[in-house]
Amino acid sequence: MTATTPIGVGRPARPASWPAMVGALTAQELRLAARRGENLLAQFVIPVGALIVLSALDVGGSSAGARGVDHALPASIALAVIAAALVSLGIATGYERSYGVLKRLGGSPAGTSVLVAAKTLGVVVVEAIQVVLLVAIAVVLLGWSPGPGANALLVGAGLVLGTVAFAGLGLLLAGTLRAEATLALANLLFVLALALGGIAVPLDRLPPALAAVAGALPPAALVQVLYAGLTGTGDASAALAVLAGWAVGLVVLAAWRFRWD
Repeated sequence: MTATTPIGVGRPARPASWPAMVGALTAQELRLAARRGENLLAQFVIPVGALIVLSALDVGGSSAGARGVDHALPASIALAVIAAALVSLGIATGYERSYGVLKRLGGSPAGTSVLVAAKTLGVVVVEAIQVVLLVAIAVVLLGWSPGPGANALLVGAGLVLGTVAFAGLGLLLAGTLRAEATLALANLLFVLALALGGIAVPLDRLPPALAAVAGALPPAALVQVLYAGLTGTGDASAALAVLAGWAVGLVVLAAWRFRWD
């Protein structure tokens, strides 16, 4: 008699497909994010506070008819992206790596590309809620309305590229530095973006040399793209190219350099 092998026994299990792994890890990221209530609160409160304060101070207003809210809304959306994709994601991932949480994932078929994609998608969901909230507050409380030449596709492109760029930067820090160093550097970059990224102070009010340097960095490029898309004024092609370059470079570098422990 010849022994038969039960179906499936002795055959190595096939790893899930790349999209399936990304989807499963993204769902896990969202569950973990929901448990970090204090982080979510900060991610929503800070941009909303920036929107109200910048509008009240009329930052970005001009005699040409622009109102403070016209600058405050894209600036606060950019701030929300930076807070979620760089600060929160970078710090949380840095401590996950420090505590050994990511070691098992490193030994699985899911590589660093799955980790980067899933964490970025998780951030996108949080940002979508942030943007809806900020736009609703701007419309209902501050009387904002999009300009006649507003471009939703441009706004969407800016949000996607900005998220990828800052998530790539956050994961690059988290995957190469100690958790404490990631915490300090992410917060420092957040403050620098607020001060020199065209958020608290528009680029045209900075010294020319400083404005030129700031304009080549992702925070100011994101603000410029969002401003052009929401108001329908200005040419954002150069800023969009800058943002795309940073997005591609940072996400590739993050996936390449990420260390599991």
